[in-house]
Amino acid sequence: MDVSVNGSVDGSGYVEWTRRFRVERERRADEGDPPWDKGASLDTVVWASVQRFQVGEDGDGAHLIGKADAAGDGDYAEAVRLFVAEEQNHARLLGRLLAAGDMPTIAGHWSDSAFVWLRRLLDLRTELLILMLAEVVALRYYRALRDGSGDALTSEVAARILADEQRHVPFHCERLHASLSELPRPLRRPVMAGWRLLLLGAGLVVVVDHGSALRRLGVRRLRFVADVMRSSGAVVAAILGA
Repeated sequence: MDVSVNGSVDGSGYVEWTRRFRVERERRADEGDPPWDKGASLDTVVWASVQRFQVGEDGDGAHLIGKADAAGDGDYAEAVRLFVAEEQNHARLLGRLLAAGDMPTIAGHWSDSAFVWLRRLLDLRTELLILMLAEVVALRYYRALRDGSGDALTSEVAARILADEQRHVPFHCERLHASLSELPRPLRRPVMAGWRLLLLGAGLVVVVDHGSALRRLGVRRLRFVADVMRSSGAVVAAILGA
């Protein structure tokens, strides 16, 4: 995964991120939705996995937006609102995919509840570090869903979400880079080492909860965790980089 603190975007700061989010919003409006009338057919365990990820994508992002507002950078706060809107669109797309396969959404799941509780514990920096656990895991999950589902509609939905997530990671890296720069230098690497340990734990939780689905998608449990941890190196380098 190629990640830089600027997300390979020309321009400066969060004004440019806001512009890019808006460009993507307009592109999505022009592109329109996938052809839901095609229907979707997946293995039962994959449907159950999609249901849980749909719950994870759903939410109003109010706590994150509130912390972004309190940070005092209006451009960043606007970019966060646009990011939240993209996440809500992911929940909508997954909900429509479930409907296309005559599958219901679910009201909640313990893993999402625990994740949200952790995110809300402390300040903006902590919330973003916890959020980045989900974003990095999601990169590998949606790649597996895109490549291994064997269903055209599912592959298209997963590809759209994956493309968004590939922009979200450098967006958050840029903010975390600035945030960790406020810490004493000797603390920065230990913080990210701790984050990688949490990422390992998150990856293990996912393979326990979604292991049967991942196997149907052609990804073994250990391979999934190894790929997640390998991709985290670029994230850490982007956050700690000059």
